[in-house]
Amino acid sequence: MKSVELFAGAGGLGMGLGLSGFEPETVIEWDKWACDTLRENKSRGYPLVKDWNIFEGDARQFDFSSIASEIDLVSGGPPCQPFSLGGKHKAFRDRRDMFPIAVEAVRKLAPRAFIFENVKGISRTSFANYFQYIMLQLSYPGIVRNKDEDWLGHLARLERRKTSGREDGLAYNVIARLLNAANYGVPQNRERVFIVGFRSDLNQEWSFPEETHSFDSLLKEQWLSGDYWERHEISRKQRPEIPARYAKRVRKFKQTNLFTPPLKPWKTVRDALHDLPYPLSKEANNHFYHDHIFQAGARVYPGHTGSPMDFPAKTLKAGDHGVPGGENMMVDLDGSVRYFTIRESARLQTFPDGYKFHGSWTETMRQLGNAVPLVLARIVGASVAGQLLKAKESEMRRKISNIAV
Repeated sequence: MKSVELFAGAGGLGMGLGLSGFEPETVIEWDKWACDTLRENKSRGYPLVKDWNIFEGDARQFDFSSIASEIDLVSGGPPCQPFSLGGKHKAFRDRRDMFPIAVEAVRKLAPRAFIFENVKGISRTSFANYFQYIMLQLSYPGIVRNKDEDWLGHLARLERRKTSGREDGLAYNVIARLLNAANYGVPQNRERVFIVGFRSDLNQEWSFPEETHSFDSLLKEQWLSGDYWERHEISRKQRPEIPARYAKRVRKFKQTNLFTPPLKPWKTVRDALHDLPYPLSKEANNHFYHDHIFQAGARVYPGHTGSPMDFPAKTLKAGDHGVPGGENMMVDLDGSVRYFTIRESARLQTFPDGYKFHGSWTETMRQLGNAVPLVLARIVGASVAGQLLKAKESEMRRKISNIAV
């Protein structure tokens, strides 16, 4: 199935969708370092990106009419800074707001479906009206904002279209949900809003994939069965005590005798990094993992104390001027903190070990902090792909039926 990828970054969303069966006609990204990352892996023949047609530049300058193929999917993660909790919260007033070009791509390409991803902050109360505006624009991309019309006036027109019940013109059935990557097997607590739409003429019913992992299951594996510690060959004497804030929860599990969890346990930092050598060790110096290099300077700040080993990592972040202070750190076994290496960060974002990144540590960590975990992209993408294949099958049956008549 053919796709177009906007705001591709280091390729996390695109590669995950590639594993789901989508082949991009064009991959669009403006950041030099991210494009160098994509080109480096393409030149090396890396399987997931070797056939990508990369356009380096502003998506607003791309000529969508140059794409002749029928497109099954438009996807991308519009820059999140306008809505990020760590940003300036300007939303539509921020020149980096790229949702208008995302809507334009949908309007011009009329894909069978789209997937867009953004930060949790886009759905908070202060952005409620603008988030509704985004959803309605994606629902009716053919209703274009007039030159002399402000966004609230455009919103009002879209609302009238929504309530009219009319079915004419290009339209999409659009839903959004806040997903936590940890609930799908990613070793990181990463909450992101996914917006998914199917073209209305396909008449498809779809919902987001069910969660496969849970925090409760992790607690049970650690503090009831002990399987977690045994898997990592940690003796009873070496095991930490139950964190006080979870002790009551574990006692309740014991009282109810619900030892068999319905979901798999959350994956932890230790799960993700268990076979990587310590970055300052001799083994790391001779190791084949790319960019597994110690980065000095990690410091604890109030509210920023690093990620514990035996829980999913805290959300990896990308600041305007490099890694934000006190972020992207792990709490080492001796209680000290250190920055995650690039390779460790890539593991937490579920990038494969053979994938290389370009740029300084700061630039690379920005790419990783902005990325979509491959595993989560694959799961959502596979569900959308399966639905599109069902739609194509139904369409083919109708055509055969009409021929037979």
